[in-house]
Amino acid sequence: MIVSNLEIIPGRRVAAHLGMVQGSTVRAKHVGKDIFASLKNIVGGELKGYTELMQEARQEAIERMTREAESVGANAILNVRFATTSITMGAAEILAYGSAVRLEQA
Repeated sequence: MIVSNLEIIPGRRVAAHLGMVQGSTVRAKHVGKDIFASLKNIVGGELKGYTELMQEARQEAIERMTREAESVGANAILNVRFATTSITMGAAEILAYGSAVRLEQA
């Protein structure tokens, strides 16, 4: 499965457009990480606990989007984008979406 933020893949052509596919996950903060992040906010620097949380969330959203694309017979997802939404205090949604297509050699 090719997953790309490009609209075209060099050397390939779109044989069929199979619609939009998406995958999302909602993640909440761990109380311990939240306390540590609050302390880290005082001195500055990267909030590694949140960075890891967001990386895991993006990966899960991509995997779900890829499964949906496979279910409609796609071999690529083009024009992939991400969106983030705060659902409630301490929880956020990561949404990955793109166009499921069937590519063939140009």
